[in-house]
Amino acid sequence: MRTRLNLEERRERRRRVVARSKFALPSTITLISVLCGFSSVVMSINAAGDHPRYYFTWGAALLVLAGVFDGLDGRVARATNTATEFGVQLDSLADVLSFGMAPAILAYRYGFFQLGIADPQLRAVGWAASFFFIACGALRLARFNVQVGYVDSRFFVGMPIPVGAACVAAVVLCWPSSPTTPLHAYLFAAELFLVGVLMVSAVRFPSFKKRSHHPHSGQYTTLAILVALCLLVILRQNFFLPFCALYLLMTLVMNIAWKFGWRGVEPPLHRKAETPEPTD
Repeated sequence: MRTRLNLEERRERRRRVVARSKFALPSTITLISVLCGFSSVVMSINAAGDHPRYYFTWGAALLVLAGVFDGLDGRVARATNTATEFGVQLDSLADVLSFGMAPAILAYRYGFFQLGIADPQLRAVGWAASFFFIACGALRLARFNVQVGYVDSRFFVGMPIPVGAACVAAVVLCWPSSPTTPLHAYLFAAELFLVGVLMVSAVRFPSFKKRSHHPHSGQYTTLAILVALCLLVILRQNFFLPFCALYLLMTLVMNIAWKFGWRGVEPPLHRKAETPEPTD
């Protein structure tokens, strides 16, 4: 016969269930990001049939959505104090799938497959550019994992792989139809090579995960978010390309300015073991 629990025992059981659920929440959000990446691959495959613009648009949009969930899982883990080594490893594997493999397949299918039917050289270049992108993304994640605790948490070393995926998605969202000339396809391949190089470079990209000590930093952050949301509503899918270009340009200018002694933003410390670098 089943033992009837008293009130205190029922409360304790509910507390244990809630505690276990809290630890599962960040991993669930990470798996939703993987689901978005996998769905993007499915959209890329479906683009071989009718209405390729529709499927390419959805494939790129799902990459953006995967980035949203990827940003949420770490924040939820820190907010609920449920960060674990298992979650860190799961997040890295998820990033390879959602921001490495998925955008590489989308890029190959969008930029090179159709024109490559009549131009084998272009197809080979597209294959190489897509592989270079995912290879650099995997190397970037591996380097990130071994540098945790040794780099300034205000900056990422190299372009974060979700931003690299966003650069691919931004082009597809802005021009959902596949390139119609070899020139456009080669330019797209050049973008994949450039993004790959930036991911494995030593260029420092702002992480925006550590709050500035400036007295008005909160107001500036809120204003920037509101402006970005307004532009997103106005420009819709055309918002992402200029946003990525502006982020990249400001980052490169800041790194160059540090070389000439500018200290408007304090440059990164080369070794800071007490503060781990934030997740992508």
